[in-house]
Amino acid sequence: MSNIETERERLPVMLFIRGEQYFDDVDPDATELMTEGILERTAGGLRLTYQETALTGMEGTTTTFEVSGSQVILTRTGSVNSQMVFEEGRQHTSLYETPFGELSVDIQTSALRHNLTERGGLLEIKYSIAVEHTVTGRNSFKIRVKRK
Repeated sequence: MSNIETERERLPVMLFIRGEQYFDDVDPDATELMTEGILERTAGGLRLTYQETALTGMEGTTTTFEVSGSQVILTRTGSVNSQMVFEEGRQHTSLYETPFGELSVDIQTSALRHNLTERGGLLEIKYSIAVEHTVTGRNSFKIRVKRK
């Protein structure tokens, strides 16, 4: 494959990311981030990649969302290493590596919606997370993708 074809598949995008965490009856803890990323077409769908910043507390980490059909796989590599599988109505268990050791994390996805294309779009995931089988809260991601 030529470099021109490779470059055409790696589309520069702006990402507007809002993450919310809900604990009990407390108002959600929200994080908003605007960053540059790369959108790529894959054999199974789309891949969205960006670098975490000090704002998220994961500086030095690359975050990738693999969107394929009804499933989204979130992979983080670098200072934080983890993989989370989101599939509406299903639970997936994965390992979350921390500097203090590995944790078992159960992800129960309550809603997964996206209208992503190579032109951009929106990805929204709502899920609950259980660490070592104890529910620690409900979370949501909303990622708006715009071509640069």
